[in-house]
Amino acid sequence: MSIPPGASASVILNFLFRTDEGVIDRGVWWRGSLFLAGCLALLTGIWMELSTFAYEAQGPAARADLFDPNIFAAYAYLIFYGFCVLLISISHYNLSAKRWRARGKPPALAGLLPLLALFSGAAHWLYPRVSESMPYWTVSITDAALVVVILWNLVELGLLGSAPESEAS
Repeated sequence: MSIPPGASASVILNFLFRTDEGVIDRGVWWRGSLFLAGCLALLTGIWMELSTFAYEAQGPAARADLFDPNIFAAYAYLIFYGFCVLLISISHYNLSAKRWRARGKPPALAGLLPLLALFSGAAHWLYPRVSESMPYWTVSITDAALVVVILWNLVELGLLGSAPESEAS
């Protein structure tokens, strides 16, 4: 299963991001991965700007208002952002599974990058809240594992060609 010639944008997006079936070449993988990374970077940039409102509700300078629309908007966006991060992770899994299959390797390897990215994000979120009982090296280990898997994916999926048997299909 591959992208049919002359397919519409919705068919292409459905094939790339909503199913893990089929195979793709490294150029399609690069374009899909850069698209997802761009979406994630945009959403993260918005959260970084809005997060100041979310943290305004904490600490000694917290306002006593019962309802602050800025804080509400920040946390509403945080829920939306978390949902989008999960969707982007699933979409990247589906995209990478096709590429792993084209490389002749188990498509389940596509789950390592999103899983480690989510673990790393969780460790960075958790550490400031429990720093007295969680050593920083646990955060560093998840980051190091994530960097190794990112580099491995870039080489394996983005630079190396397809396995000979999958090029014929």
